[in-house]
Amino acid sequence: MKKGQVYTGIVERVEFPNKGIVRAGEETCVVKNSLPGQKVSFLVNKVRHGKAEARLLEVVESSPLETGSPCSHFGLCGGCTYLSLPYEEQLRVKERQVKELLERALGAQKEPWHWEGIKGSPRPYAYRNKMEFSFGDEVKDGPLSLGMHKRGSMYDVVHVKDCRIVDEDYRRILEAVLAYFQVRGIGFYHKMRHEGFLRHLLVRKAAGTGEILVALVTSSQAPVGGAFGQQGDAVEIRTLTEGFRACLLKMQDHGELSGVLVGILHITNDSLADVVQSDRTEILYGRDYIYEELLGLRFKISTFSFFQTNTYSAEVLYETAREYVGKTEEEREEICPVSIRSHDVEEDCGKAEQEEGTKVADNSAGRERLLYDLYSGTGTIAQLMAAAADRVIGVEIVEEAVEAARENAALNGLDNCEFIAGDVLKVLDELTEKPDLIVLDPPRDGIHPKALPKIAARIRAKKIVYISCKPTSLARDLIELQKYGYQVGRVCCVDMFPGTVHVETVCELILKEDQQNDQ
Repeated sequence: MKKGQVYTGIVERVEFPNKGIVRAGEETCVVKNSLPGQKVSFLVNKVRHGKAEARLLEVVESSPLETGSPCSHFGLCGGCTYLSLPYEEQLRVKERQVKELLERALGAQKEPWHWEGIKGSPRPYAYRNKMEFSFGDEVKDGPLSLGMHKRGSMYDVVHVKDCRIVDEDYRRILEAVLAYFQVRGIGFYHKMRHEGFLRHLLVRKAAGTGEILVALVTSSQAPVGGAFGQQGDAVEIRTLTEGFRACLLKMQDHGELSGVLVGILHITNDSLADVVQSDRTEILYGRDYIYEELLGLRFKISTFSFFQTNTYSAEVLYETAREYVGKTEEEREEICPVSIRSHDVEEDCGKAEQEEGTKVADNSAGRERLLYDLYSGTGTIAQLMAAAADRVIGVEIVEEAVEAARENAALNGLDNCEFIAGDVLKVLDELTEKPDLIVLDPPRDGIHPKALPKIAARIRAKKIVYISCKPTSLARDLIELQKYGYQVGRVCCVDMFPGTVHVETVCELILKEDQQNDQ
């Protein structure tokens, strides 16, 4: 294939995350955002070492697997790739991608490992509990739009009024807010010129409680007119944001929302980067957080707190991780009938062992079962795993997340969870207690290459449960972990993001017995 040439071919398969392998004659090419079985035309834009990459121009013929998309924006919006495939087919595509990646990564492992397939989302549609919409225009100098970026564009914005991955409340709020600012002739913030007012609209809705938080993100510049970068008049901005608040409260008063609006915010953000962050936050109504419920626990989620965006699948994911961790609260009670919140474990379990002749919680010496939750975020995993350990120590670099974790643990009455603010790479040097097991839930890029040897070579917990949101990062880290004596026992995928290319993976790693004896 030659760079700059247009070809037509059939997509044979799709590799993670969205790399369609297209055959044209005797040659193949990577064409992103294509689906298995489609006939596509594409423009080759890179050829290196005999491998070609191309840009999708047109779907000439749909795949026999496609049944049509329920969303009118599919293909135009950059949010979803697999939405035209039946959900069971989406799951098959994702399962095959991850399994093939891990089979290559674990090729050197002599011991057999168990592939447990993929678990689908309880809700393939209307599942998201958070959306960040952007203000902009659909075409250059077009009318104000509010929605998601067009596929392949950093600037054009599609008004996603029919988006299927959110429920009706999101769509109604989206429509009402856009209409409010369109009528008033308010312009959006131009990322290239760094000029304008409207930037983003953030909406969070808890699946368990139905609480809704809405945040308008703007610059501090003049809403209408004004010279480049000119500060907006405080009275003008106040009048505009009060009207925004009144617009949303009117929807609630008229029964247009199925959820409960508990907070309306105005966030000022003058960062040059296209990110949702706060230089200043003003509460226009209610509070700046919502409460969510997950597997019997309650979590306070603030504007920028990390929380899994699919609460329904999060329960599936964390139940799977808890199973891999082992020793649920009920199992521990059978061995040692004492509350997980009690630290009198050794005394009470010793009595239970004498009476029942039972080995105490994997440790006949009566030592506490300690779990490390590394990259713990707001402590969701730590708290959900608290029933499986006597103590849990979470480590997270974002201090706000650590404060939220401590607050949520207190909210749930868990006093066996401790959270440390700091970089995992550095905190590992300061922790002196040896954990029985480790839960890893790192960012998309996986474990820091300098932190991995500390986890695997120095701490050497008997078991690691690795939760990954990027299979390629997981595969790379598994290759390294094998070098330190860890072998994979079980692997399971959980679909957290139906319609998209993303998938979560839970992996159980066991330290070989001969390696344990060498400690």
